[in-house]
Amino acid sequence: MSGAAWAALSGVGFGLFQALNGKAVRDFESVYASTFLQLLVAAAILAVASVASEDVSRLADAPAWPLVAFALAGLVHFFAGWTTLNLSQARIGAARTSPLLATTPLFGLAFGVALASQFPGAAAIGGIALTIVGAYLVADPGGGGRTSPRDSLFALVTAGAWALSPILTLEGLEGLDSPLLGVTLGMFAAVIAYGAVLAGSRHRLDLTGGSREALALKLTAGVVVALATWGRWIAIDGADVAVVLALNMLATPVVLLVSPLLSGRHVEVVTKRIWLGAGLVMLGSLLLIFEH
Repeated sequence: MSGAAWAALSGVGFGLFQALNGKAVRDFESVYASTFLQLLVAAAILAVASVASEDVSRLADAPAWPLVAFALAGLVHFFAGWTTLNLSQARIGAARTSPLLATTPLFGLAFGVALASQFPGAAAIGGIALTIVGAYLVADPGGGGRTSPRDSLFALVTAGAWALSPILTLEGLEGLDSPLLGVTLGMFAAVIAYGAVLAGSRHRLDLTGGSREALALKLTAGVVVALATWGRWIAIDGADVAVVLALNMLATPVVLLVSPLLSGRHVEVVTKRIWLGAGLVMLGSLLLIFEH
């Protein structure tokens, strides 16, 4: 299967994950315990897949830098990105979080300017404008909104983390050409770091701190996101990063369609304003992606 096909499946998978997770996270007492459970489930799935289909001994033979790069990618993408994703969904819901995640290419452009002085052209400037306007429409709930636009910052932090992690992933793949081993290593780095932070905190860690339905949804979401993440890493290894980022945006319409069905239209309120904002963000992001 081609890298583009993997990227498309990954995008749909991420959309399903976000819809499932958005419903589950609201019923957990602790967003951090919810995130740690999500990491544990995903790590277990990826570990089984790695042992079953890869030569795990390659990790011992690999140079140090690729292993460090994969671990750093995991800390950025999973430790930081998944925490702020869960915080965002708990505050503003999955339907408003997902379009803001599609601003990832905007942050990717910013990293390109910072790291390689890749200044935007005219089309990219237009893409930046569309992305910013679309993000504003999604972030501002309008009249009678129950949340502040400041609550949308968590989703934007996630987008920034997800723009940085592919850079580190590509660094890792240059020295260890195994997307599955790479993402598994990154996931375990995030699990270890998260466990250490939670163990040192004063908060009681209760991985079952929600209803049975919320726990079942969270476990299902963990399996779905593990498979989607694996697919994304395979896609990055087999297709241009621009194509992967573009097809991963399929997650946004999936979330806007599925999350109201799962959580109820009174909880996940998807208005014309959100659809318009999401459309502008996706259009602007596509301009940014294919300009570079």
